[in-house]
Amino acid sequence: MRKAAIFLCGILTAALVSGCGAKMPDMTQDEIDLISEYAVGVLLKYDKYHSSRLIDTSAYDVTDASETEDDAAEEQTTEEQEQTDAEAADDTETVDVSQDAEEQAAPSTIEEYYGIDGFTFRYSGYELQQSYPPAPENGDVYFSMDATQGQQLLVVRFMADNVSGGDRELDMMGYGADFRISVNGEKPQNSLFTMLLNDIETYSGMVPAGGSVELVSIIEVPESTTVDSLQLTMRGGEENAVMTLQ
Repeated sequence: MRKAAIFLCGILTAALVSGCGAKMPDMTQDEIDLISEYAVGVLLKYDKYHSSRLIDTSAYDVTDASETEDDAAEEQTTEEQEQTDAEAADDTETVDVSQDAEEQAAPSTIEEYYGIDGFTFRYSGYELQQSYPPAPENGDVYFSMDATQGQQLLVVRFMADNVSGGDRELDMMGYGADFRISVNGEKPQNSLFTMLLNDIETYSGMVPAGGSVELVSIIEVPESTTVDSLQLTMRGGEENAVMTLQ
């Protein structure tokens, strides 16, 4: 086909430029140019080595399109990420850690732990005795308790001060007071149950305005015990609370 096209083109060109052979019809210059252009077009149509463009820019066009698509995708991804971050920031719950820590702080005093209004409690010391309370000179005592053999009584004393400004009743049993005492970091012991009128777990009485009452908590310890440290564990609430006495 390529040879045929070249041959046809040659005949047409020869016919246009030669005066030999059959008489050529009179044609204008525009008609001659048109026929020449047609012949050249036929030739190029069947030339497989011919490209219809001076420079093949298809590769560049594809690259440009790819880069454009990549840029668009990257921009869309960035916008989506920014939107996601903004939504996450809106959904993030702000937590006031300092407030939570303050709310969760363990009560540090007896009145705080049991919610006793109008009174403050303070540790006033301890004593080691074989019996408590000590027998008075006249020998008249309502109740006393003796240590078992090889043991001694550790009597831990507290003062309950009425700070309400008026006479006020203090009912420790009504508050569910429950104490344990630890000596020198050892395992805490339950306070002994007593019939003492000033037992801190069972005391009930009227305290005058500005007045104080001494209350005690008692446990047994070996006779050889020397007290270096004391801790009071308060129980009865949702969680136990520990108060260092000395």
